Amino acid sequence: MEKINAVITGVGGFVPEYVLNNEELSRMVDTNDEWIMTRIGIKERRILNEEGLGTSYMARKAVKQLLEKTGTDPLEIDCLIMATTTPDFPIPSTASIVVGRTGMKNAFCVDLNAACSGFLFSMDMAASMIQSGRYKKVIVCGGDKLSSITDYTDRATCPIFGDGAGAVLVEGTTEDFGWKDSYLRTDGKGLPYLCLKGGGSACPSSYFTIDHRMHTIHQEGRTVYKFAVTNMSDSCALIAERNGLNNENITWVLPHQANVRIIEAVANRLNMPMEKVMLNIQRYGNTSAGTLPLALWDYEKQLKKGDNIILTAFGGGFTWGAAYMKWGYDGQ
Repeated sequence: MEKINAVITGVGGFVPEYVLNNEELSRMVDTNDEWIMTRIGIKERRILNEEGLGTSYMARKAVKQLLEKTGTDPLEIDCLIMATTTPDFPIPSTASIVVGRTGMKNAFCVDLNAACSGFLFSMDMAASMIQSGRYKKVIVCGGDKLSSITDYTDRATCPIFGDGAGAVLVEGTTEDFGWKDSYLRTDGKGLPYLCLKGGGSACPSSYFTIDHRMHTIHQEGRTVYKFAVTNMSDSCALIAERNGLNNENITWVLPHQANVRIIEAVANRLNMPMEKVMLNIQRYGNTSAGTLPLALWDYEKQLKKGDNIILTAFGGGFTWGAAYMKWGYDGQ
């Protein structure tokens, strides 16, 4: 029996229409365009501001586009993995809402929360499912409505986050393309430095949690920056070394879009020019689990069959890792 490889065969995406740029943000909190661009590299971010709409709305938009682009019958999908930190509800899963709204009646589904590493972790799971031969078509969707948990009085964090979702179709192939290798880790040290303190079973919602703004993201930026640079860079270097990759045969580096300085540090570690780094943070900000698939969505037309791509991410927990993927089709 021939070896089955797991390859991405299509990409879909969605970002809300409303654009929150730095000029408008500077009227909400004490900041300015120069400060944000120098430290983070974000010019604008998309915000889902319609009442009653959550992550599932963006996810199903991305999934529907994906199904249409690839000519895939929703009934052919075996599984949907939804990577998100901002589910519509604690119960039911956001994935179940997406499946119900897109007609994927033959799919089982699950939410996966690995913060900003969610899409990377989900892709590795999907690849294993396809490689087993038991599943033929798996959709991985990464998306977050981070505006719902952002404190717009905190000048250190509110410029960072935006909303959006991206989705990919993963299928089997006997050709030498697809998901080749991964290095994924979690150490549990990140709780004090990057978290949302209120609303969970350890600290249920109350007047106290609301009054003390415990339902918005808490981040100690310097610590997170240090861990992100070190772990993303080390993971990429390890993946490159054990797969015989270098700055000459790596076509693209696809990093989590958290901070342009982190991205530049990862590129420097691999000795890669920024021209080979997928970068859209300036347009969307940090959409957590949405950043990697949205970058693939933006860059899809530039991708060629056989391109060597290194993906990397870092998120709360702490979670991090890198993966090597050989692209499976010409984007044009």
